Amino acid sequence: MDLTQAREKLAGCGQTHLLTWYDTLTEREQDALLEQIDALDLHLLDVFADFLNEGETQRGEIAPLNALTIPEINENLEKFESAGLDAIRQGKVGAVLLAGGMGTRLGCEMPKGMFDIGVNQPLYIFECLIRNLLAVVDRAGAYVPLFIMTSEKNDEQTRTFLKEMHYFGYNKEYVHFFVQETAPAVDENGSILLEEKGRIATSPNGNGGWFASMVNAGLLPLLKREGIEWLNVFAVDNVLQKIADPAFVGATILSGAASGSKVVSKSSPEECVGVLCLEDGIPSIVEYYEMTEEMRTRREPDGTLSYNYGVILNYLFRTDCLERLAGENMPVHVVHKKVPHIDQNGNLVTPDKPNAYKFETLVLDMIHMQDKCLSFEVDRQREFAPVKNAVGADSVETARELLRLNGVAL
Repeated sequence: MDLTQAREKLAGCGQTHLLTWYDTLTEREQDALLEQIDALDLHLLDVFADFLNEGETQRGEIAPLNALTIPEINENLEKFESAGLDAIRQGKVGAVLLAGGMGTRLGCEMPKGMFDIGVNQPLYIFECLIRNLLAVVDRAGAYVPLFIMTSEKNDEQTRTFLKEMHYFGYNKEYVHFFVQETAPAVDENGSILLEEKGRIATSPNGNGGWFASMVNAGLLPLLKREGIEWLNVFAVDNVLQKIADPAFVGATILSGAASGSKVVSKSSPEECVGVLCLEDGIPSIVEYYEMTEEMRTRREPDGTLSYNYGVILNYLFRTDCLERLAGENMPVHVVHKKVPHIDQNGNLVTPDKPNAYKFETLVLDMIHMQDKCLSFEVDRQREFAPVKNAVGADSVETARELLRLNGVAL
């Protein structure tokens, strides 16, 4: 895209202010800005206009959804694991690590996966996760292709770190990287913000954008060539994640569902986790802040919470179903956030309260766009050790205690 084309594109949507400082930029900065403008998804401006007029789309009728419980899983464990191991040995299962985040809340300015959670020896979050996956590789006698989603901010650091660490023993031929796509931020009037005179303010497009980012990175032919029929997507910040878990894979395949979700029984009605449930009769996820007091505290006759099963961001999807979803427009959520930017005079503004809006797609919508999702309960002490905060709940210390409980040397 050249300058004339950029002006025409921006004039059509009232965003020509993005070129205010164009003439003051170096040639390299000009090219980078034009590239950003060329990639702008102007459909998001329509989404924002609809949001201003109508607000967020209202949720449907919500109802509880039962899970395949731990006792039920144990009764059928041999059958589930056999089916899962067969699928892994046949190369039908891939793993997708969502690792675009930074460790800012942990007190470090590096990719979160590079955080050292060890005490007496180094133990990196990436190392924990790859060890967990290697345990499955050893059982199956076959590697699981590992796709690592980075972000613009941490891609180079992540690739360099894992290369220097020799991928913690994982065969590098089975490791593939891709960068999560971004979306621009807008102010309360719908004007796209600049974070610098030659750079649009953008942010990752939400955890629901992972498959679209894979496709746009050119990885779909690889999935087809390798015969990968299932993708297990999981978050970087849970050091006890069991990835490509044969029992989970096998149970989902045998259930006939197009997707599966690992869940844990909530520790209390107030626990801040999304809950797998039914929305208009179809599996969906309700975030903790969306739940009413009645939903949080409602109980079944046996005393268990009706909305009991919290998701841990460990999902299994059929790739052919994901391909079909890629041809549809996923819901885009408009989120009020604090976004640093430059003002009309070119001065940096660092807000202390939400001042702008970001656009995100969410994995919960990917679940809701499937006809059936297997809710698969796991033991939270063995599979749920989130590292979200430096101290307090879901912190470095609580994760360390759970690692110790599971025999991991720190």
